[in-house]
Amino acid sequence: MTTSTLDIRPLTPAIGAEIYGIDLAAPHIADHIPAIRAALLTHKVIFFRDQHITAAQHIAFARHFGDLEIHPATPKDQPNPEILRIAHGPDSRGSENNWHSDVTWRERPSLGSILRAIEVPEVGGDTLFADMHLAFLSLSPEMQRIARSLTAVHDIARVFAKRLGKAAEELHAKYPPQRHPVVRTHPETGAPTLFVNGGFTSHIEGLSPLESERLLAHFYATASNPERQCRFRWQPGSIAFWDNRATQHFAASDYFPARRVMERVTIAGCKPFHDPARG
Repeated sequence: MTTSTLDIRPLTPAIGAEIYGIDLAAPHIADHIPAIRAALLTHKVIFFRDQHITAAQHIAFARHFGDLEIHPATPKDQPNPEILRIAHGPDSRGSENNWHSDVTWRERPSLGSILRAIEVPEVGGDTLFADMHLAFLSLSPEMQRIARSLTAVHDIARVFAKRLGKAAEELHAKYPPQRHPVVRTHPETGAPTLFVNGGFTSHIEGLSPLESERLLAHFYATASNPERQCRFRWQPGSIAFWDNRATQHFAASDYFPARRVMERVTIAGCKPFHDPARG
């Protein structure tokens, strides 16, 4: 795969790039999918401006990269169940302002998400992204060795029991807690990434609660270094496409009580694994 056909402008040396001169709703967009996918793998999150596309076009573009997920927070009577609408305003303060990877409570967490800005505040509401491969490399060699041997549990109820108004037992009946390696091998690049997050990871198996809490806090802190991050300022029609296997993100909720409305389509992924031979 090559990215040579695209106008790609990196946001930082570590992560993120904006792509210009392309219409994601164009009839020939399929010709550019290999280059877009290569850019995603290289930069981990890519951004497009001035993409005033319809919901159907949003879904169609995402389907080029795989099967799509339906999130349990999506209303059952919604015309396009593949779209998760995330809207905040005077009556709803944003609650996505923590470092996390999406749906790690699934057996097969998502490959990535494509988020489209519908309405944005005049200022604020940026989204930050962290490179979790560089986060892993920031650990000492001995801590990298230890991390590779660990398994963590991810639980939907930590966030969505309250948000959906359901008991943990009810959610677990459909989405039981999942065991994933703390260090995940990226299935396409082979790079090792830290795959725990403060939103959905409940504990590390085999450790005492205190040991688990302290070690997870150490791992979570690796995302906080600005040298491993990029920050994106939204405009109407902006689109972000991130690799959920290699990044975490943080939606700044600094715009309350202004309105911020986004729509997300998520691409299904594979079961996380750790391959010692690949890193």
